[in-house]
Amino acid sequence: MKAAPADQIRLLDVQGLDVRLQQLAHKRRSLPEHAEIESLTKDLTQLRDLLVAAQTEESDCAREQTKAEQDVDQVRQRATRDQQRLDSGAVTSPKDLENLQREITSLAKRQGDLEDVVLEVMERRESAQERVAELTERVGAVQGKSDDAAARRDAAVEELDGEAASVAKEREVIAGSVPADLLKVYEKLREQQGGVGAAKLYQRACQGCRQELAITELSEIRSAAPDTVVRCENCRRILVRTADSGL
Repeated sequence: MKAAPADQIRLLDVQGLDVRLQQLAHKRRSLPEHAEIESLTKDLTQLRDLLVAAQTEESDCAREQTKAEQDVDQVRQRATRDQQRLDSGAVTSPKDLENLQREITSLAKRQGDLEDVVLEVMERRESAQERVAELTERVGAVQGKSDDAAARRDAAVEELDGEAASVAKEREVIAGSVPADLLKVYEKLREQQGGVGAAKLYQRACQGCRQELAITELSEIRSAAPDTVVRCENCRRILVRTADSGL
C-alpha cells in the first residue's frame, strides 16, 4: 500500500485522537461517583427495608392497642353497670349480691390486667415510632448523599461528553483527509489490536508493541520508499516513520 508521508503522519493524529476518546470513555466509566452511588443505593435499600419493617411493627402495635383499649372499655362498661345495679338496691338476694360483688371484683382485676396490656403495647408502639423516626432521618440523609453524588456524576459526565464530542469532531475532520484505503486498514487493525492500529517508529522501536525492530526489518524499512506503508512484523500495526525513527 502507498500513502504520502503527510497522510501517514495524519494517521498518527487520528490515532492520538482515538486514544484520547478511549481515555475519556474509560474515565467516564471509572468515575468514583459510580461506586459511591452504588454503595449508597445498597445502603438505601437496606435502610428502606428496615423502615418498612418498623412501620409495619408500628401499624401492628396501633391495631393491637386499639383492640386492647376496646377490651378495657368493654370491661369497664360492664363493671359500671354491675356497680349501678349494686348501688340501686334492686338486687336483694344475699346470694345474688355476693355473686354481683364477686363479679365486680373479678372485672376490676380483669380491667387492671387489660390496662397493663395496653401500657405494654403503648411502650412497644412508642419504641417502634422512635425507630421509624430514626430510620426516616437516616434514609433522608443517605438519599441526600446519593443525590449529591448523582449531581457530581452528571456534571462530570457532561464535561467528559462535551470533551469527547469536541475530540470526535476533530477526528472526523482529520480522518476525512486520510486516504480511504489507508483509513480502512487502520480501522481494521485498531479493532484487532485493542484500539491501536497505527504507531510511530521511534528510536528503532514500535511504539505500538514497544518492541525494538530487528536489524533486517530496520534495513527493509530504511530501503522502502517514503510513500510505502510499512507494518511492524511483531504486532502488524502500521508503522509511521518520522525524523525520530532512528533509521
